[in-house]
Amino acid sequence: MDAEDHSNPPLTVEEFRERLAEISDSLPRRLRQCADYIAANSDRIAVSTVAELATGADVPPSALMRFCQIMGYSGFSELQRLFREAYAPGFPDYSTRLGNLKQGGEGTPSALLAEFVEAGRLSLESLAKSADEVALALAVEQLSAAQTIHIIGLRRAFPVASYLTYVFEKMQVPAMLHDGVGALDHRFALRAGDAVLAITFAPYSEETLDLATDAQARGIAVVALTDSLTSPLARVASATLTVQEVDFGAFRALSATLAMAMTLAVSVGSRRGEAV
Repeated sequence: MDAEDHSNPPLTVEEFRERLAEISDSLPRRLRQCADYIAANSDRIAVSTVAELATGADVPPSALMRFCQIMGYSGFSELQRLFREAYAPGFPDYSTRLGNLKQGGEGTPSALLAEFVEAGRLSLESLAKSADEVALALAVEQLSAAQTIHIIGLRRAFPVASYLTYVFEKMQVPAMLHDGVGALDHRFALRAGDAVLAITFAPYSEETLDLATDAQARGIAVVALTDSLTSPLARVASATLTVQEVDFGAFRALSATLAMAMTLAVSVGSRRGEAV
């Protein structure tokens, strides 16, 4: 695509994400930083300024404007209008409440609870609209066929990985949690016919990426649960599931991610039960 050709910008959020995935690998460093940040924080586009997004991506505002042009838009305002129109029912009210809470210094437990519940609701609604049914079906198929499912998710993703391992155990599905204890990655345990379920979000876990990359190089199926199709994890995955969480302040919950994890666990458990 000609970087200066603004005649065919993505017209929907889904088209935007597809084009972002297509061009991300070919971008120079600063524009790649823009792409990675935007992909992991697309919920912010509708309510942020150029300066705020540039600060988040650790680039000058001019780099973000250039990124918008390469994506086919005349400028940031055109890109922002796309996301505001797509998410009009949710973002304005949520942004207003966040602004009022911060400006008023209201941090009572009940106020915080309301905001985290609202963030979870928006995350779940976004997942319902954006879930890739084809990728989900492929992920379930590959995990169901695996002799052993190797699960890795560290740092913020660790609760999700632990939950999946627990549920698979209860369903009598062979699964192994790679938890990084003692700096051991247990990659020797991977065998032909197994599958890896890798979970990581920006900033991405190097340990998770390393295990997934090693598995992919050995011909082992890798199912990725991550935040965008431009995630480095998506590059080595045979099936990629993306989930984006709306955050409150600097805290990002796992409401939508756990919903996707529950879907995977129950679907795989049911599929394997049918095969017995």
